[in-house]
Amino acid sequence: MRKILFGSLLFGMIVLSACTTQKQSASANQEPAGNSTITEKKWKLIELAGKSIPDKVNNKEPFIQLQENDRRFSASAGCNGLGGTFELKDRNRIRFTPGPSTMMACANMEIEQGLIKALETTDNYTVSGNQLSLNKARMAPLARFRLIESGTTDNALNGTWELNYISGPRIAFEGLYPRKRPTITFNLLQKTASGNSGCNRYNVAFTMDGSSLRFKEPASTKMACEGTGEATFFNTLKTITSYGVTGNTLHLIMGDIAVMRFERK
Repeated sequence: MRKILFGSLLFGMIVLSACTTQKQSASANQEPAGNSTITEKKWKLIELAGKSIPDKVNNKEPFIQLQENDRRFSASAGCNGLGGTFELKDRNRIRFTPGPSTMMACANMEIEQGLIKALETTDNYTVSGNQLSLNKARMAPLARFRLIESGTTDNALNGTWELNYISGPRIAFEGLYPRKRPTITFNLLQKTASGNSGCNRYNVAFTMDGSSLRFKEPASTKMACEGTGEATFFNTLKTITSYGVTGNTLHLIMGDIAVMRFERK
């Protein structure tokens, strides 16, 4: 009788130990909040609600990028600059809180609306190889992305960029810059940028940390300029907090809103 009791007790201890080991192993495989598997990378949108997305929408690559340090995201579906915040938890859970966006009207707006809806609905994500899926529960993916292999983010700023959109003023863009559009060229080693404001030549220092970007007070030549284009350009430049590059398009972002857009020259 004692042998039976001892055997039963020993068997129970073995089973309990196995269960504990299994739970610890499963826990070790869970991604903790703040895991960098998906942050500080740029992901190209390739599928929405099971439908393939064109390589470019309105000649721009649709994308999403998640910043680790301040838990903000920036995105585009080929038209407006989208942004907001996100929260990462264990078991690959994620929540997006979209913020305000620019209000341009473009072709293929249904793709942008579908991406916004997917972000508002997503509660978890999965990564398989170089693909990121945003999901709701265990249903089919709401959106699927592919990792953009483009070297370091900093290098993407190289070259000269020409302004083609600026947020805020009620004057039409061509009215602000009737003769010459502003440009900007980055010197990443010296952390300075230079260009033309649409009137005067200028230089400006900046600081960078990942995709965060802040400009200091610009210095410029002193030619008299008509209108408010130069003042609008400089004042907006000083509000910038981050940036994003997709193909040949540069977005300069204030908070969650892309307030300046440039094309590579």
